[in-house]
Amino acid sequence: MNNIIKNIVLLILAVIAINFMSSKVYKRFDLTADSRYTLSQSAIALIEDVDSPIVIDVFLEGEDFPSEFRRLQNETRQLLEEFAAKNQNIFFNFINPLANDANRDQVIQQLTQRGLTPMQLSVTESGKSSKAVIFPWALASYNEQTVIIPLVKNKIGATQQELVSNSVQHLEYAFADGFSKLTKPKRRKIAILKGNKQLEDKYIADFVKKLGEYYYIAPFTLDSVSQSPQKTLEGINAFDLIISAKPTEAFTEEEKLVLDQYTMNGGKSLWLVDAIAMEKDSLYNDRGSNVGIPRDLNLTDFFFKYGVRINPVMVSTLFSAPITLAMGEGSQSQFQHLKWTYSPLAGSSSNHPIVNNINLVKFDFANQIDTLKNGIKKTILLESAPLTKLEGTPREVSLDVVTKEQDPKLFNQGNQTLAVLLEGEFSSAYSNRIKPFEVANVKDQSASTKMIIIADGDVIKNDLIRNAPQELGFDRWTGQTYGNKEFLLNAVNYLLDDNGLINIRSKEIAVAFLDQQKITAQKTKWQLINILLPLVLLAVFGFGFNYIRKKKYTS
Repeated sequence: MNNIIKNIVLLILAVIAINFMSSKVYKRFDLTADSRYTLSQSAIALIEDVDSPIVIDVFLEGEDFPSEFRRLQNETRQLLEEFAAKNQNIFFNFINPLANDANRDQVIQQLTQRGLTPMQLSVTESGKSSKAVIFPWALASYNEQTVIIPLVKNKIGATQQELVSNSVQHLEYAFADGFSKLTKPKRRKIAILKGNKQLEDKYIADFVKKLGEYYYIAPFTLDSVSQSPQKTLEGINAFDLIISAKPTEAFTEEEKLVLDQYTMNGGKSLWLVDAIAMEKDSLYNDRGSNVGIPRDLNLTDFFFKYGVRINPVMVSTLFSAPITLAMGEGSQSQFQHLKWTYSPLAGSSSNHPIVNNINLVKFDFANQIDTLKNGIKKTILLESAPLTKLEGTPREVSLDVVTKEQDPKLFNQGNQTLAVLLEGEFSSAYSNRIKPFEVANVKDQSASTKMIIIADGDVIKNDLIRNAPQELGFDRWTGQTYGNKEFLLNAVNYLLDDNGLINIRSKEIAVAFLDQQKITAQKTKWQLINILLPLVLLAVFGFGFNYIRKKKYTS
């Protein structure tokens, strides 16, 4: 008896000790093959010092969710649980904004005005289709600031399952990006180059506004270089990155030397350059045509020294964005989306974080880039589809091409490079050359730096409606949103060494889904297997057990 009491007391003490230890020691284990529930160190670094509450309202809640989006809902909840486990100042709620049918329309209008656009989905259950409206957004608030976090990662032509898979992979980046805006002050400075007839502010307004959420932005003109070149060089060296968005006026040798020495001093740059003078708007005339001619920006030797050549040829491809034209006469005319080979949709075979899991990027009258052998590391970021041909200039471009059947055999020049990343120690374009002005502390070799060259200035150009800038990448005629803004933002983040955020994009997560067609076709079969089969097995076992028992005790 004493031993029994002693064992019980020891058991109680052991249970108490285990509970006490478990309250002091906290550990979570991620047993998934792709470590989907293990936060990146970059994401943890964003929140580990947060000492005020971050409150997150997630609108992925409702009764009519498709099964695929319930997966996104669960993955979002689990990810936020991981963030909350790392910092107890993170709180989150899941809200159904359409729970009250009485004010449904009013709520939709209010959320849309705040930038939380609803998404309409097709729901297929038991072979029947219906429509559902969801709000794939979250709001994160911290110290009286609020940011919008998108939870769905769109991709052209993606099914709902592919959409959810892309979105799940993008979740950690989306929340880390939101937390970064809330908790990290701006520190880098970007110069938007002026003076060489670059795009007007209204055409780059949407992207500059987006950049302003992360960095300080200021215009910088090179006009003063003719009077005070050294002062101009000192001024531009105060910036971490320069962006030249579609210059159309040639650079002088003085301007090029300033830009060259900026690179030699470790400055980063993003160039969006058109080697051909041709605009889509110039085709909307009585003839419906115009002539594309080479544009001399006096940058050929400049880029050549760095290992790149932009060729004055137009990239024409069968995998392209459509052009919208009014077809017909008078009141009978209708807008139609027609194949337009001069608007390549560019993708990438690279898994580089700049282009990983982004939507297709839309170009207009893009040029082709050659890379040259030197000591600079070159990474092709974007390229055209394989069914591509190059058209030399001068060349007449006519809208009549939309009425002609294209012969795929002519588009046989393969993928063409449209955007390239250069990294390394650059040699000066003015080494061993007479310089247009004296430079204090001139350098012939740069520190390690980066540069991105894109062979089309329209990649950064947003549309205007009634002179108001529209979202970059959004085509109001087709309703498609291309990946231009995301690509450019990733490019800037990478150039400015904000690798913590951008490296989160490289995380690969595999999301498995059930095949809805098989579920519908084999529903009865699996119902029988899951419901009837266990009952049959139970009956066989009961019958067998009773038979054996009777036989044993009656003999």
